[in-house]
Amino acid sequence: MIIGIAGGTGSGKTTVANKIRSKVIDKHSVVMIQQDYYYKDHSDIPVIEREKINYDHPDSIDIDLLVKHIKILNGGKAVDIPLYDFKTHTRMDKVQHTNPADIIIVEGILIFVKRVIRDLFDFKIFVDTPDDVRFIRRIQRDINERNRTVNSVISQYIDTVRPMHLEFVEPSKQFADIIIPEGGYNKNAIDVISSSVFHILGKR
Repeated sequence: MIIGIAGGTGSGKTTVANKIRSKVIDKHSVVMIQQDYYYKDHSDIPVIEREKINYDHPDSIDIDLLVKHIKILNGGKAVDIPLYDFKTHTRMDKVQHTNPADIIIVEGILIFVKRVIRDLFDFKIFVDTPDDVRFIRRIQRDINERNRTVNSVISQYIDTVRPMHLEFVEPSKQFADIIIPEGGYNKNAIDVISSSVFHILGKR
């Protein structure tokens, strides 16, 4: 079973993925894939040019490789998932060897945008969180984990994050099977989703 979890930056996608995983892990094996690991490598251009790239546009993601890896895992074989250095905007030399599992959870802001990946999901979840909450979380994450300054985070949010959210991410909500308000803190939604997962896998 392949589950897709989309939503804006800072919406709580990873929290939802972890909550679902914790609910089903006793009965089913789970592998989790983050869209962000599939950013295209830009080691061939200067750092100052890398920082100008629009990382919130669908073209910034190596969709072909992501789709390929999902299909391989779904076919019962292992893959080597690339690891991405967000401080230098390049792929790392090391990879993450990942074995197949009963449930594949894929999360990312743009995974419902293109049909080639959207059609792979058996169950599509959109995490819907207020803009102000997402923005605050984005600032905290980028400063603490990605070595960014407050001004650079704000500038990126205004120039690319918000426009791309309105153009691509928000409209992709229409493709979701279920929309979760307030992310991983919505216990009732997590319980409903987990029950649905058990039901679908039980039928199979």
